[in-house]
Amino acid sequence: MTRLTTPVHVVSVGHPVYSQTFPCEPSTAEIGRRLLRDVLGIWRLDNLADHAALIVTELIANATRHTPCHEIRLLVERPSATRLRVGVLDREPARLPTLSQADADDESGRGLLLIDAVADRWGYDLRSSGGRPWGKEVWAELRIEDGS
Repeated sequence: MTRLTTPVHVVSVGHPVYSQTFPCEPSTAEIGRRLLRDVLGIWRLDNLADHAALIVTELIANATRHTPCHEIRLLVERPSATRLRVGVLDREPARLPTLSQADADDESGRGLLLIDAVADRWGYDLRSSGGRPWGKEVWAELRIEDGS
């Protein structure tokens, strides 16, 4: 039997990324919000839950409405101690999100406007392999005020 005689120092390498693949359908938003709230509870970031849930709802709605994908992936991560990032990954790189103004009588078209209003920043990243794009992640970030 080998014994460890030197003390081990654990070094923090950041926060994990929580992700889950869901069917690309509107009912996924409810499941996504539950996953998000669970993650925020673990990280003690419950104060961000309402804005983050709105972001998840709108990102999933946009993916289900504007892409022919069968599946999407929800990602919840902390790229730094002061930022929460929520993203939805789909396999439709040609359909990029654009911020547009909806008319007063339009029943849809305000999702990105809502995200833009509550998020500190948002955008998209194309995903590729071998130089060929295969998908995109649309994401939004919220600032974590106390850095916890």
